Amino acid sequence: MTIGLSRNAGGPGLGYRDRTPRGRRQDTLMALEELYREVILDHYRNPRNKGHLDAPDASAEGVNPLCGDEIHLELSVEDGVVSGVAIEGQGCSISQSSASMMTEAIKGKTRDEIAELVKRFRTMMAIDEGGDPGLDPGRPGAVLGDVEALQGVRQYPVRIKCASLAWNTLMEALDQE
Repeated sequence: MTIGLSRNAGGPGLGYRDRTPRGRRQDTLMALEELYREVILDHYRNPRNKGHLDAPDASAEGVNPLCGDEIHLELSVEDGVVSGVAIEGQGCSISQSSASMMTEAIKGKTRDEIAELVKRFRTMMAIDEGGDPGLDPGRPGAVLGDVEALQGVRQYPVRIKCASLAWNTLMEALDQE
């Protein structure tokens, strides 16, 4: 480990600090932010599950009139498990990429598993406070997959509604099913 010396840094009376771990940590955070940005843009440019289902069991419309984001969601459910999901919509990169990520995350899941996923998402976005989304900072994406890329949105409170539109629409659709 390389130690950088700095006067008057590192606490009372020490006069020294280790700059390398902090620099590495900052580089790691910047690389992670860039990765998350790329994941969001990939889902926006190449949305997953775009289109319509032949015979959906449930559907819902989500609209954010303040910014014009729109989501149309269709679900097929077999034996209590989401077997098909499709989205259509328009709006900002956050709302559309969140919808794409959400469709990938719910396929093959039961209603209870989806409820837990939505709870983790809402906690991650700081919509529901006081909980722990259970993310593993040492393994980005290990818990929620690509959805974890959206956690940076919470720094911009006005954009949280964009990210949560598809998830709220999902819950509406499940209430119909």
